[in-house]
Amino acid sequence: MSAPALSPSSSPSTGTNSTHRIVIAGAGPASQALVKQLVRAQFSGSITVLSNRDDAPSELLELAALPQVSVRFGQAASFVDAASRCVATADGMEFSYDQLVIATGSAAADSPVAGAHGCLSYSTIDDAARIGAAVKEVTRLLGRRPLGILVGTGAAAGQAEAVLRARGVRPVRTTVRPAAVIPGPAGSTISAAGIVFEDGSSMNGDLVVLAEERIARDGLAASAGVDTAPQGGVAVSQDFRTSVPGIWAIGDAAAFDGMRLGLLVASGPAAGACAAQLMMASAVTARSAA
Repeated sequence: MSAPALSPSSSPSTGTNSTHRIVIAGAGPASQALVKQLVRAQFSGSITVLSNRDDAPSELLELAALPQVSVRFGQAASFVDAASRCVATADGMEFSYDQLVIATGSAAADSPVAGAHGCLSYSTIDDAARIGAAVKEVTRLLGRRPLGILVGTGAAAGQAEAVLRARGVRPVRTTVRPAAVIPGPAGSTISAAGIVFEDGSSMNGDLVVLAEERIARDGLAASAGVDTAPQGGVAVSQDFRTSVPGIWAIGDAAAFDGMRLGLLVASGPAAGACAAQLMMASAVTARSAA
């Protein structure tokens, strides 16, 4: 299917009175952190966040309340015309930008395991704090060191195991994908206590952590002609720039040295560094227009 032809709603900034426009495709933790960093740095332009979520969680409503921020709920970015610096959404809306940040995150490579909602999950470094808090509560309830079942392979599973060990959990790791999750005891706050495999065998513990393979959502970058990593993900340099001028990537959609950025750096520090680069780009644009 051919890409849609875009006619930008307005051209990139060219005058001294123009407002520098940043569009962020995605509304997950990396996007939210980036908006907060830009606001903290007193970015004076406009920030548009394109969210694929139809609901309005409190964290996004807080961002939408900021005067220079516009959050478009249920309007996921679907195509980028890099030549005219314009983004189109699935429902036909178009947004011109001076700088575009792709923060579309990643998706599970496989369909969810039955009962997976009761498990802890590890996909990026940001999950370490959440897992740590859950482990602390489980340890308090049990009155002993918990036994954890860890499912997964690759870098994410390795990081998850290190997180569990550092927090006093005895992890038992399996690379075989389970068919279902065994619920915890009735009335317990521990939602998952084991797993069952296709052959009927099982593993039991006190908590279950899924650190399964994820795939970076890099389709939007491909539509803009942006280079992607061999194993997936928007290829970025150390300053979060992509191969196309004016387009950046952050969070789990991005890849540095072939690895998902979410496994290399937490969203907060990454957002701070990216915001600094965007502020410099905005200043350069302002000086050029003066």
